[in-house]
Amino acid sequence: MTKIKVAVFGCGAIAERRHIPEYAANEQVELVAFADPIIERAEKMAETYGGKGYASYEELLANEEVDAVSVCTPNYLHASMAIAAANAGKHVLVEKPMACTAEEGEQMIEAAKKNGVFLMVGHNQRLMPPHVKAKELLESGKLGKVLTFRTSFGHPGPEAWSVDGAGSWFFRKEEAIMGAMGDLGVHKSDFIRYLLNDEVSEVAGFISTLHKEGTEVDDNATCILRMKSGAVGTLVASWTQYKGGDNSTVLWCENGVMKIGTVNGDEVIVELTNGTVETYKVGAMATNEKQVPSGVIDAFVESIATNTPPSISGEEGLKSLNVILAAFESQKTGQIIKL
Repeated sequence: MTKIKVAVFGCGAIAERRHIPEYAANEQVELVAFADPIIERAEKMAETYGGKGYASYEELLANEEVDAVSVCTPNYLHASMAIAAANAGKHVLVEKPMACTAEEGEQMIEAAKKNGVFLMVGHNQRLMPPHVKAKELLESGKLGKVLTFRTSFGHPGPEAWSVDGAGSWFFRKEEAIMGAMGDLGVHKSDFIRYLLNDEVSEVAGFISTLHKEGTEVDDNATCILRMKSGAVGTLVASWTQYKGGDNSTVLWCENGVMKIGTVNGDEVIVELTNGTVETYKVGAMATNEKQVPSGVIDAFVESIATNTPPSISGEEGLKSLNVILAAFESQKTGQIIKL
């Protein structure tokens, strides 16, 4: 079996804790190169996993034969790096948010199409076992139509997660462009679209910096979403859940309620109006403290190996990004934004 040769752009926390070890654990992959402007980081990864470290991704692309690339850099670099890799004929897995503007997202999709390569976005929420189970239960029809919902994602912020701590790029607006919404909110806009198999039609956003000092990026957002089906719900993203962080979703449906990730150990709970209660222990969701395999890397590798377009495509990533961008537009204008 010819191994898929992979390079990683950016050797910060997400690369070090998820992408790189998950590639290393995949028998179909050979890690060949790492790029990071702090070359010691790239060289450390190369020492650990084999391959070579570079200070620039351009130099890496010019010198290495690779089939695919993971883009694990600050948000503002996602588009330029993904486009460069696609133009060099490489399949691309890009971290979320895939881009900072809709135009960038479209250019990335176009570059992948033009060069006949896959573009996948790292929306791992779709692949978490509780979410997979929830979708299956919803599609069984037993709950009937979804009427209202809430979905939220919050933790204490990137300080403890990022390799640079409080000095992280996550807090620098020119590099991050958006804060909790780009970090967590876009995961939830992607997840709710996927779970309900529906698109967002209208968004109202309340987005602010409530508590993180010395940053201009948002640390909290509460958004109201109306779906094309008519279902209405809230989406919350927060970097100030200092105790009791949250990655849960609740759907109130015609025939009962589904609670996902609300009770530790019972990851999915279905309470029907006829009095029956079903609980499903399907395995935990990944958290910053407790890394479980995200499934994203294996899905990306499988796409390449079988030459099957990824389900979490650039187009999907762009639809999820557009919901977040609409929320920022709503906050700015005080209007409800129609998508």
